[in-house]
Amino acid sequence: MEVKTIFKHPVKGFTPQVCDRVELRRDFGMVGDRAFAFMFTDTGNPQPQTPWLPKKYLAVQNDWGGLAKLRCSYHPHRQELELHLGETLAIVESVSTEEGRDRLSQFVSDYLQTLTPSPTARHPQATPVRLIGMPTEDTRYPDRHPGQISLLSQATLDAIAAKVGQSQIDSRRFRANFVVDGLPPWGEFDWVGRQLQLGTATIEVLAPIGRCLNIDVNPDTGDRDLPLLSQLPTHFGHAQTGVIARIVEGGFVQCGDTLLSTDFSETTFDTNLHQK
Repeated sequence: MEVKTIFKHPVKGFTPQVCDRVELRRDFGMVGDRAFAFMFTDTGNPQPQTPWLPKKYLAVQNDWGGLAKLRCSYHPHRQELELHLGETLAIVESVSTEEGRDRLSQFVSDYLQTLTPSPTARHPQATPVRLIGMPTEDTRYPDRHPGQISLLSQATLDAIAAKVGQSQIDSRRFRANFVVDGLPPWGEFDWVGRQLQLGTATIEVLAPIGRCLNIDVNPDTGDRDLPLLSQLPTHFGHAQTGVIARIVEGGFVQCGDTLLSTDFSETTFDTNLHQK
C-alpha cells in the first residue's frame, strides 16, 4: 500500500491543494490543512486567532456548491493566499496584513452574492464574510477533532465509479487528505482500530467516514451533477467512504510512501462485507 495523492485544504470548505510532502503533528493534524476559513460577520466577531467553529458560522462548499469553482492555494513562505476562478487568477494577497485580509474577505463576500445556497444550507444568507486563521498555520477549522486526518482507497473510488456508470470519480469530491493505492474497495475499513506507519508518522485509524452532500458537487464547476450521496446506499448499503485517523506520533509523509501496519501482521480484507 502506498500514498498516491496528498491533499491539503488551506481554507475550510474550499478546494484542495495537491502536495508532494506534508507534516503531521500529534494532537494537531496536517500542518496547513483547514488553517483558514471565511466566517460570516453576522455570527460573531471574526479575528485572525478565532478558535475552531462549527460550519454554520463559515462559508463552506457543503452549503455553497459554487465555492468549488475557486481553486485555492496557500504559500506559507510568502504568507499569501491565492484564489483562481477557473484558470484565471482572481486574487492573491498577503494574510499577514490587514489590507490583504480585507481584500480577500471582500472578494469572497462579493463572490458569494453570485451563488445560490443549497436547500439545507445552515447559513443561507450571503452576508459578508471575514478571513480567520493565522498566517503561521497554527489555527485549524476541520469538521472533526483537530488532531485527525482522513484516508481513502483509490479502489473504493473505482468501485463507486463502476456502480454509478462513470469512467472515474474525482477523488476531490471526498475531500480526503490521502488517497492510497494497493488495497481492495473499502479495504480501509479493515484498518479501524489499528495503528499504521504512514511515512515517518504513526497513525491510529478510528472510524469510517459518513458522507454529506459535498460528494455530489463537481469539484471544477460547483454543480451538483452526480447524486452520489443517494446512490451509495442503493449500491453498497451505506454512505461511508474513507476513514479518519488520529496522529499517534508526528512525522512527514510524501507521495510514494508506504503504509504499513505497526504490528507487521498480514492485513486481510473481506470486500463482501462492504457491498450489497
